[in-house]
Amino acid sequence: MIEEMKIWIVFTVFLAAACSQKTFDGDQVLRAHAKDNAQLDVLRELEAMEHLQVDFWRGPSRPNLPVDIRVPNAVLQQVKVFLESNSIDYSIMIEDVQTLLDEERSDMKIGRAMENARSTDTFNYATYHTFDQINNFIDTLVAENPGLVSKIVIGRSYEGRPLNVLKFSTGANRPAFWIDTGIHSREWVTQASGLWFAKKIVTDYGRDASLTSTLNKIDILLEIVTNPDGYVYTHTRDRMWRKTRSPNSGSTCIGTDPNRNWDAGFGGAGSSSNPCSETYRGRAAHSEPEVKAIVDFVKSHGNIKGFVSIHSYSQMLLYPYGYTSAPAKDAAELNSVSRAAVTALTSLYGTQYTYGSIITTIYQASGGTVDWTYNQGIKYSYTFELRDTGRYGFALPSNQIIPTAQETWLALTKLIEHTRDNPY
Repeated sequence: MIEEMKIWIVFTVFLAAACSQKTFDGDQVLRAHAKDNAQLDVLRELEAMEHLQVDFWRGPSRPNLPVDIRVPNAVLQQVKVFLESNSIDYSIMIEDVQTLLDEERSDMKIGRAMENARSTDTFNYATYHTFDQINNFIDTLVAENPGLVSKIVIGRSYEGRPLNVLKFSTGANRPAFWIDTGIHSREWVTQASGLWFAKKIVTDYGRDASLTSTLNKIDILLEIVTNPDGYVYTHTRDRMWRKTRSPNSGSTCIGTDPNRNWDAGFGGAGSSSNPCSETYRGRAAHSEPEVKAIVDFVKSHGNIKGFVSIHSYSQMLLYPYGYTSAPAKDAAELNSVSRAAVTALTSLYGTQYTYGSIITTIYQASGGTVDWTYNQGIKYSYTFELRDTGRYGFALPSNQIIPTAQETWLALTKLIEHTRDNPY
């Protein structure tokens, strides 16, 4: 009996450890500045050193653009010596990652305590929510607005979770404008913004002339949690998880980068063939069910005119291409519309955005969402990188959720209006 009890205690301790939330005590985010291509290559060498388990929040792309690296406490001095020995300047952006995450958790508890979410009017948009809470919100919003909102389940994630899309529509067989948030699971401000967008749409229809005109002509489609398995994992195990949760044959590393898994320059520069990499492209284009579901939906719909995929962070509005330096044939128009959208965004709180093609503005990235949608004939294809520029990175404080959503909505409105008024 004693031996059985010992075994049970050991098993219980093991299970608790296996299910515990990963901590980031003492981890720092360093911002490195590469002066030239040689120093960029050195940073890429650092990124490839898997044993260090460094996490590049903003990867090396071109000289003088910042590179943000989360460095585990255990290898902090080693990485700093590496940078200094290669004459690479750096500064400390985040002194202790876990401190930020502890504050985030505390804010979530307070936010939930203050919430009485029996309706979407009492839902707390100023805090971060779990996958189940988001799905409850979706169902409540549909129930409250049956003539305007419906839910479409376009597929299932690898682990079997529903891929829910909200459809805002006032008529049948309309063209559509698509918005997705949270394809990279750790970018929590995007899913939170998606919730706010959903409420904004139902609130403004019939009151705001522009949105009313939009929904009288086109549908809006909104997928709030585009990578549900990864999102659940960020809440239960690893707050900094980015990828999907599908296994990789021959590797112990899990997941594929769903923004490198599209059939647009698939497997090219700016994506990785290493399953342990944060930018692992997957075994084949559209191998991830989360990506394949959108691909199938877009093709079957056949009349999506605008497509926006929302990420964080960096404060950018981007358009194709990412996988090639050849300009998109509509680059001049996309650039002009981006300028108007960014101007609208900045007008609210003064938040500064840059804009341009993916490859010229941020970095080369193959297999990306909006490159694929653009190649499918969806001219108005854009990607946002929301707040901030690195002070908080993926741990943006909850008090910035609503301001971020508000300013982003102004930009989205410009993109939607242009798509509505320029049928092609």
